[in-house]
Amino acid sequence: MIQIKGDQFVDQDGRTLLLRGVNLGGSTKVPFTPNGATWNPEGFFDHRQVSFVGRPFPLEEADEHLSRLKAWGFTFLRFLITWEAIEHEGPGIYDQEYLAYLRAVIEKTAEYGIQVFIDPHQDVWSRFSGGDGAPGWTLEAVGLDMTKFKATGAAIVHATHGDPFPRMIWPTNYGKLANLTMWTLFFGGNDFAPQTMIEDIPAQEYLQSHYFNAIKQVAERLKDLTNVVGYDTLNEPSAGMIGTPEIGTAQLGSFKHGNQPTVFQTMLLGSGYPQEVEVWNLGMTGERKTGKTTLNGEGALAWLDGFLPIWRQNGVWDVDAAGSPQLLRPNHFSEVDGRQVDFHNDYFRPFANRFAEEIRSVLPETLIFIEGVPNEGELHWTEEDAPDVIHAGHWYDSVVLLLKTYKRFLAVHNVSQKIVLGARRARQSRRMQIAETIAVGSEQMGGIPTVIGEVGIPFDLNNKQAYRTGDFSTQVEALNATMEALEENFASFTLWNYTADNTNERGDQWNDEDLSLFSRDQQTGVGDIHDGGRALQAAVRPYASKVAGTPHQMRFNIKPRKFVFVFTHDPAITAPTELFVPNYQYPDGYEVTVSDGEVEIDREAQTLRYQPANLGGQHRIELKPKG
Repeated sequence: MIQIKGDQFVDQDGRTLLLRGVNLGGSTKVPFTPNGATWNPEGFFDHRQVSFVGRPFPLEEADEHLSRLKAWGFTFLRFLITWEAIEHEGPGIYDQEYLAYLRAVIEKTAEYGIQVFIDPHQDVWSRFSGGDGAPGWTLEAVGLDMTKFKATGAAIVHATHGDPFPRMIWPTNYGKLANLTMWTLFFGGNDFAPQTMIEDIPAQEYLQSHYFNAIKQVAERLKDLTNVVGYDTLNEPSAGMIGTPEIGTAQLGSFKHGNQPTVFQTMLLGSGYPQEVEVWNLGMTGERKTGKTTLNGEGALAWLDGFLPIWRQNGVWDVDAAGSPQLLRPNHFSEVDGRQVDFHNDYFRPFANRFAEEIRSVLPETLIFIEGVPNEGELHWTEEDAPDVIHAGHWYDSVVLLLKTYKRFLAVHNVSQKIVLGARRARQSRRMQIAETIAVGSEQMGGIPTVIGEVGIPFDLNNKQAYRTGDFSTQVEALNATMEALEENFASFTLWNYTADNTNERGDQWNDEDLSLFSRDQQTGVGDIHDGGRALQAAVRPYASKVAGTPHQMRFNIKPRKFVFVFTHDPAITAPTELFVPNYQYPDGYEVTVSDGEVEIDREAQTLRYQPANLGGQHRIELKPKG
């Protein structure tokens, strides 16, 4: 069982644990029945009559996929669920069939010795605002008309936009009306929308309490399963508009790409006022403004009949005597009672603490995983906050993720946006960024462990060239660059992702993302357990899983398949150091060289156990293929 000791994971013997796994799975974001893949517009708005039974895979496929993950050494899963999967039919109506299915899948993972933490996944609020997570009725409850999001620019949604869907356009929804409104209400409705009630309950309390109660349904259903080690508070939380000054000029979003309205323009667009907005492009040279365009020329409304636009209702703007809209409170979201607000400390921390309290009312000793807004290392945690928490921040190589290309001589720092040139400097940048991600837990959050909850690469690089040629060498090189940065930091992580129904045409079935380590379309028919794997030369590699001391060096060279591990042994620990050594890399066996002591090789379990002759001191283990 995983335990916490300072900023490390340890087992019952005191050994340091280096956890490796995947996110299971990418298509969990969309319904299984009917086919909810984001490219499919059929029945999209019939959001109450769906089922997520079959996500991440049909139960009859569980043995196939779990045995594959076990063989690849991915025995620690970030297991995706969604609020929508649990409570899609309406407020307080829980899908019991899905909860029973979920338990059956988690029971199966236990059979393979796989541990999981549950990730209630959300991106840009909901499928109906271009992402996933929250049920459709949450939008309707505050008066938003999801059928008018396209006309009003309130969200860019694959199902209503159609193909081709612009590359990595979905994150721009962070700066559009639907996402901005829902997250602001969810985290800060009491301060920023006190006039907005749902069933006579303040919007913030209504939304949060339904979210907590939905996840507690899962906790109740799984509470006796010992391989469930914890619960993530929320995937990639968004501040919405909280903390944003001067909304008349502010443009929000992860980056500028496509239509880029100001915050105030999003409000006016949703209220039927046409707006001329900037258009941006994201390319190899960065963000570039390419022009302007007029949106909502027809004067459509993003609000249901009988609902006043929320931000007009709450005094942010109004219409003057001539009928022209006027911004009344440009700093409405950055100040409360004359005080500057801070999203993480004032809104996210109280939410995360309450989440921990709610889940621990069912599971008193469960671990709580916490991540802040991506690329905003502002998250802090103190002794006054909930104990036994784990930092689960994310990191991606932004050049590879956003541009879908890999250049070994190019990197971009995700926070500073500084461009780094040169192969050596690019490698150092990746290593440093991983170190900075881990430091959020060890330095800013009171010295807690970090598991990097998402990290990986898209496989549809260079316009899907590998799918036509069968040559995945670029993907191998790109993923290896990320894996080396993780190894150099002795990081625990869960790769994004494993999608059981990934295809070359439609990727992970969500917004044309394609980051799965497995695809049916890569199954060549050889029939072994690795069939269908992508870039396995980089993904499936030896690592020290249980270290009886302190690691100092861990490196795998994928071409000669040589592995080196150096550590200092803790004489107080009697259990051996254990390495995962995949048969995939060493089908004909491997040679072991050690500085001293004895090794025991268990090929069936893909495990090497090492016991040094001299307790204490530094020790070295080297592996290479036989012959």
